[in-house]
Amino acid sequence: MGMATILITGGTGMIGSALTKGLLAKGYGIIILTRKAKPPKGNVVYKEWDVEKGTVDESAITKADYVIHLAGANVADGRWTEKRKKEIVDSRVRSGELLVRSLKEIPNKVKAIISASAIGWYGPDPKVPNPTPFVETDIADDGFLGTTSRLWEGSIQPVVEFGKRLVLFRIGIVLSNKGGAYAEFKKPLNFSTATILGNGKQVVSWIHIDDLVRLLIAAIEDEKLYGIYNAVAPNPVSNKELILEISKQRNKFYIPLHVPTFALKIALGEMSVEVLKSAAVSSKKVEGTGFQFLYPTIAKAVENLSAS
Repeated sequence: MGMATILITGGTGMIGSALTKGLLAKGYGIIILTRKAKPPKGNVVYKEWDVEKGTVDESAITKADYVIHLAGANVADGRWTEKRKKEIVDSRVRSGELLVRSLKEIPNKVKAIISASAIGWYGPDPKVPNPTPFVETDIADDGFLGTTSRLWEGSIQPVVEFGKRLVLFRIGIVLSNKGGAYAEFKKPLNFSTATILGNGKQVVSWIHIDDLVRLLIAAIEDEKLYGIYNAVAPNPVSNKELILEISKQRNKFYIPLHVPTFALKIALGEMSVEVLKSAAVSSKKVEGTGFQFLYPTIAKAVENLSAS
């Protein structure tokens, strides 16, 4: 298809960095929207945008064939003060609105927009284990993350009104050696304790970073993909299974340590709700597109991450 140019927002984060590598390996050109432009590096060009001011370098929009929109303040950084919660919502909504406005006003040839959302859309499982995992048509939870996800998806939705294909991925807990939740899960293992959160029964819907990158690229390359998909592996696990799998693959002895719920509530405040929340999310729809997971099970995913 000749090598297309992909415009990425949030391109310097954990997912954005892995995606950039994956796209470069396939020969795509990349434009990363960033707060401060810097000289190009190989096939990666950096262009400026300012979400606060609502400005964007027009050449970034005119040159792009596809947009992958990952921008948004990290939910897990710091306690959820009212100020922080406002930042989390604003960073997502404003960046979406700026993209929509830019694609509307600046002449462009963008064929599709692939946007990140999160499984925070869904509330807690009605019972644990949950016999009917959440599907894409389920309504947004009215908690903070459900509301954030709803506003986030809503901010980019208008691109369909001017004929653009839109793919929204509700991303699960991303397992990567480069940070995020996986690094947090591993930390206590350095002290020979396997830290299980609460009773450990809560279900974690996860995805390996490599599969997420492959999925984002599949959304560019396969025009049949449109609308909303859960970006989660086919086999969710309990927090306890996840932690024990990580410790098992390290071939060392760990003392399982349950961190009581009240301690987490003190340490994390409202965010503890998310850490302790059980959310079994279905991958059936994304598998129905023909996408094949390299890491469908937690054993395979952890084995790969332990080896690399």
